[in-house]
Amino acid sequence: MSRIFLDSNIILYLLSADTHKADTAQSLLSHAPCISVQVLNEVTSVCLRKLKMSWSEIHDLLAVVKATCQIEPLTAATHAQAVQIAQMHQVSFYDAHILAAAKAAGAQTLMTEDMHNGQTLLGIQIQNPFRPGST
Repeated sequence: MSRIFLDSNIILYLLSADTHKADTAQSLLSHAPCISVQVLNEVTSVCLRKLKMSWSEIHDLLAVVKATCQIEPLTAATHAQAVQIAQMHQVSFYDAHILAAAKAAGAQTLMTEDMHNGQTLLGIQIQNPFRPGST
């Protein structure tokens, strides 16, 4: 499997009651994917605000994610590239930052539900792993 980058929504499906989505997320995590610090931040925020998880539960989830993923840092360079991506490709700034981090990590595939499935940006194929026939 080529190097993949996971968006925060994929990580959050580890917690889903939908067993198909949870199993798909677990399978993707087993391939030692890349994520960014932004993904960790978004997962933490959703777990705290929306899912009302305790800090202990959040720490446990993040420990598993950090142990299995390559983590791409956020830098001034990825920020600058994200600004260019958002401007050139009309994607949200946060999605552009995910793309910039995926590019910096050398990912060939970005797994996300938030962008156009099948589109290729910066040489990275965007794939929704929950669409039939995707994984």
